[in-house]
Amino acid sequence: MDDAVRPAKVEPPLNIYPGRVDEKGRLKLPVDFQQFLNGLGETRVFITTLDGRIGRIYPISLWRENEAMLREPGEDAEAGDDLWFFASALGGDAELDGQGRLLLPAALRQHLGVENQPVYLHSYRGHIRLYTQAVYDEKMGRATAALPDKLRAFEKKGLR
Repeated sequence: MDDAVRPAKVEPPLNIYPGRVDEKGRLKLPVDFQQFLNGLGETRVFITTLDGRIGRIYPISLWRENEAMLREPGEDAEAGDDLWFFASALGGDAELDGQGRLLLPAALRQHLGVENQPVYLHSYRGHIRLYTQAVYDEKMGRATAALPDKLRAFEKKGLR
């Protein structure tokens, strides 16, 4: 296939972006995330949680891959079934509207407690993670603990 015909690789956003879920349960995605999804050719997403703490916004094609793996987990059948059930019970699909908003599933909003609340968005392994303020603060606390030691260790490994 020619490079001219091959679709360009879509780079996910690198920052952690603040956001807010409004009183109607809509999340306006920052422009960088809108461009990321549009660049993938996917404005339809599946929104859920797999751990009960962090929301996940999957391009629908990536969710279908995960769903297939969870439905055919091999020796981990019970764990796969539990994850798929939990994700399905709290999740739902959504379409990015013309204003760049997604309607979060009501069960997920209630479970995470994000309605009319600030959230943080971060690209991770092809999906968008949605952190509540409490989870963001917890992760920031852990990230900054002993930061100079962490930095030295990774500079020894070649971090520039």
